[in-house]
Amino acid sequence: MAFKSPADVLKSIEDNDIQEVIFSFTDIDGALHAINYESSMVNAKTFSDGVMFDGSSVNGWKAIDESDMALHPDPTTARLNLFCSVPTLTIICDITDPGTGKIYNRDPRGVAKRVEAFVKGTGVVDEVFVGPEPEFYVFDRAAYGVDQHSSFSNVGSSEWLNSDMLYERHSLSHYMEANGGYLATSPRDLGAEMRSKMMAALKSMDVIVEKHHHETAPGQHEIGIKYNTLVLAADDVQMLKDVVKNVAKSYGRSATFMPKPVQDQNGSGMHVHHSLWKNGKPIFAGERYAGLSQTCLWYIGGVMKHVKALNAFANPSTNSYRRLVPGFEAPVLVAYSSRNRSAACRIPCTTSPKGKRVEFRFPDAAANPYLANSAIVMAGMDGIINQIEPGEAMDMDLYKLPPTERNKIPHVCGSLREALDSLDNDRDFLKVGGVFDDDLIDAYIELKKEEVEWLEKSPTPGEFVKYYSV
Repeated sequence: MAFKSPADVLKSIEDNDIQEVIFSFTDIDGALHAINYESSMVNAKTFSDGVMFDGSSVNGWKAIDESDMALHPDPTTARLNLFCSVPTLTIICDITDPGTGKIYNRDPRGVAKRVEAFVKGTGVVDEVFVGPEPEFYVFDRAAYGVDQHSSFSNVGSSEWLNSDMLYERHSLSHYMEANGGYLATSPRDLGAEMRSKMMAALKSMDVIVEKHHHETAPGQHEIGIKYNTLVLAADDVQMLKDVVKNVAKSYGRSATFMPKPVQDQNGSGMHVHHSLWKNGKPIFAGERYAGLSQTCLWYIGGVMKHVKALNAFANPSTNSYRRLVPGFEAPVLVAYSSRNRSAACRIPCTTSPKGKRVEFRFPDAAANPYLANSAIVMAGMDGIINQIEPGEAMDMDLYKLPPTERNKIPHVCGSLREALDSLDNDRDFLKVGGVFDDDLIDAYIELKKEEVEWLEKSPTPGEFVKYYSV
């Protein structure tokens, strides 16, 4: 289904006997929220006036004395929901403040729209394209909990050697070694059929999918979706997360985009490919290093300059920094290179100027895709506007450098607390053109510091192992 206007949506509701319409939106944390309406209650006024809801019940949003907010459905995002028992449409919404009638400044999708308007206004760029690659784990068993007297987590996959999963889930002894699952095939890959279902579901929702495959760790997977404009790419990531979790559930399994759910295994990233275009032509292609343009090198320079502030959005959980450690293919060193996957910024090999792009490898799948990519674009644009040079490329394997040499290369943040402090001290590039503002940044920092402080006060099972008998 392809919709261009509210009238298209209303006609489809009538023609296809749609019973319910789900209005969904994304909060500052990146979590999806939704409200279901009986289809007869949806009309032209729904699209023009919006749907009222309580903004004070959403983390990081309105105070209770100014809680009224409105969902404004974007008709172009309407899709048939495959996981409902009755015919149902899901529509992604923007958030407006009824007091001003304007897009709410803390609405992540609104931030991404402001980025698109800003870059066009510079005269340098017409379009920003983003290609996200979210990775995820699927477990046959997942349980966890914490209270005043106990904390635990327990996950299991029948792809693991020595797994204690039920025999009917076992892969007839075709187990997968630790970090030995990249592009594995059946019968070692137990998720191929499930990923095909995920891919088919996304395709039916007009998300352009390219491929799927098993990732490096047992139980780890990736579905590749095609690049899109900044806002629509983030929409696609949110739909992908929803589809992955629901299809896994239908198989009796549990999917997670948590960056590091398994100790001593590769974490799940969300590498993002960025490219800029003007007048229908790619402006990242040129005659400089690896076939890049000077503009692209400045874009890289801006991202590298602000990377620690970007970590706050691109790596927004304490668990993110358990992934960003040496030894598990995580890009902890702030460098750029052609094809080198040990660098935080990689230039993929391509034979066409249209395919010239930059891959940023430090973001993870816990990130809010609207805010993370918006922040990266703003850093890159700061690099272009102020002609920030990225320095020399690093074409060697950075993991194998001697410690004295490796320590000379800037590192990403080592903790969420460091990332939030970096964002607090380096925020001006985000506020150019009114894209982000202090209110949003302060609210985000406050929300995330609450997480940090709660977790810092919570003993972990690992701490009992190390310190109980001291």
